[in-house]
Amino acid sequence: MSLSLSTADWLALLTHFATLSLLAVGGAITTVPEMHRFLVTDQRWLTDPQFSSSIALAQAAPGPNVLFVALMGWNVGQNAGGYGFAALGMAVAMTGILVPSTLLTYSAARWSHRNRELRAVRAFKQGMAPLVIALLMATGYLLCVAHDDPRSDWGLWLVTAVSAVLVWRTRIHLLWLLGAGAALGALGWV
Repeated sequence: MSLSLSTADWLALLTHFATLSLLAVGGAITTVPEMHRFLVTDQRWLTDPQFSSSIALAQAAPGPNVLFVALMGWNVGQNAGGYGFAALGMAVAMTGILVPSTLLTYSAARWSHRNRELRAVRAFKQGMAPLVIALLMATGYLLCVAHDDPRSDWGLWLVTAVSAVLVWRTRIHLLWLLGAGAALGALGWV
């Protein structure tokens, strides 16, 4: 895939990720459906496999959860003209996703710590939990339906459902579930 991105396109990438940064309640992973719409469907800067691979690789690698944004920016840059642009794409995407939410979080944390006994602050914290769970479920759904035929990928759906129930109902560490999923995939069972 070869793209020609103008300065306005790079600025659009920065501002879109900056906007998503402020909506990323529960982490950047909760904004994946909107990233997909923007990068794959609307702009066509990434293909579906590039998008899904960016998330899968970043989630499998040790380190912060937000690494998938760097890989998406890298892939946009690669598609726009090679390694020099890949570094630019990564820098633009990471700046956009990190700076606004970091500044907002720092300011809000200082304020909420000073006002932690207010009823509104306690209610806000309790009310955000269902929203974060719903956004994570939407992300999981989007990643599951990225396959051509969900009926033939019933094993993936089963692994996803079993993992979700185990995370919800047990204290099994998530890395064990990731390892089990990787083993099932390596064996060709899913």
